[in-house]
Amino acid sequence: MNTFLRNVWYVAAWGHEVPANRPLARTILGERLVLFRNDTGEPQALFDQCPHRFAPLSRGTVVDGCLRCPYHGLEFRGDGSCSRNPHGDGAIPKAARVRGYPVVERWSVLWIWMGEPGQADPALIPEFRSMDPETRWVGKDYLLARAEYQLETDNILDLSHIEFLHPGTLGSDAVKQGQTDVQQEGNTVFSRRLTRNEIVTPSLARRYGIPEDQPVDRWLDTRWNAPAVMELWVGVAPAGSPDPRAVGKQVPFIHLFTPETASTTHYWFATSYPRRMGEEGRRRAESDVQYLREPFENEDLPMLEAQQAAIGDRDFWSMKPILLPSDAAAVRVRRVLAAMLKAEQQSAAEPLGGGAA
Repeated sequence: MNTFLRNVWYVAAWGHEVPANRPLARTILGERLVLFRNDTGEPQALFDQCPHRFAPLSRGTVVDGCLRCPYHGLEFRGDGSCSRNPHGDGAIPKAARVRGYPVVERWSVLWIWMGEPGQADPALIPEFRSMDPETRWVGKDYLLARAEYQLETDNILDLSHIEFLHPGTLGSDAVKQGQTDVQQEGNTVFSRRLTRNEIVTPSLARRYGIPEDQPVDRWLDTRWNAPAVMELWVGVAPAGSPDPRAVGKQVPFIHLFTPETASTTHYWFATSYPRRMGEEGRRRAESDVQYLREPFENEDLPMLEAQQAAIGDRDFWSMKPILLPSDAAAVRVRRVLAAMLKAEQQSAAEPLGGGAA
């Protein structure tokens, strides 16, 4: 049974991953897609298969804003219609059509709608002004994880793991004792964690611009939107501040997950600084995201992939995991996703017209 939400916006790529003249192959929710840009630069997405002899369109070329099949040269517009048949009298068969998907470029990201096209409202795309390229220097990167996307989400929502999994880079023994508050507004979940009198790792102290032995109050505040996109603000203030968030400084970290398959996940991550910082802001954004890649790739991913191997195809809840206080946000998110999926499946099962005549 398909357990993916369909009628939501998924991340398909960073905008720069799809240049003007080169298609990009990408599998999302188990479906093979091809992304490209039309002649005005707008992103397009099609099912990655020509209806003639089933060649991957992603092996083709972009010609005048259309995608040319590499095998026999049929060309397709972004809506999936065939624009040119180079053979015979050029007549285009009625069946010469490929499935198209709504795509919107916003916040440095290409968002794709995998469900009913008529429900693809761009107003539903979560806000990520911290990635607005007009006002921020955005450092971006990407990894592919051999683990299902909800394990990835759990990993970011429960940051108590950083003391144990990232002792030399991100963690300290204060994080697990932090004050945590979890709230829900509609289908959006917020997790706010505050640690007091923390001595951060030397590498983090250098990035925060503080002496290595100076205690700080640190907060890690996360906003989650379905299906799996998160904005995490990390900040520090002098230890003992009555209201650390009001007097400290903070930096955003973006975590965007999209299922490739039921057991593999696309992972885009980013950080940013204001453009008013000039070249220093650009340098720090690029430096910070590369600093994060090391623990993400060499510590998080091996653990998540080991979890996935242990769980296999079994349902997460069927394994009866024990729950700790730090699991509150992750559990809340799993419940929200389950409710959204149930509502979507029920809506799809309803007969057209609302019932019998």
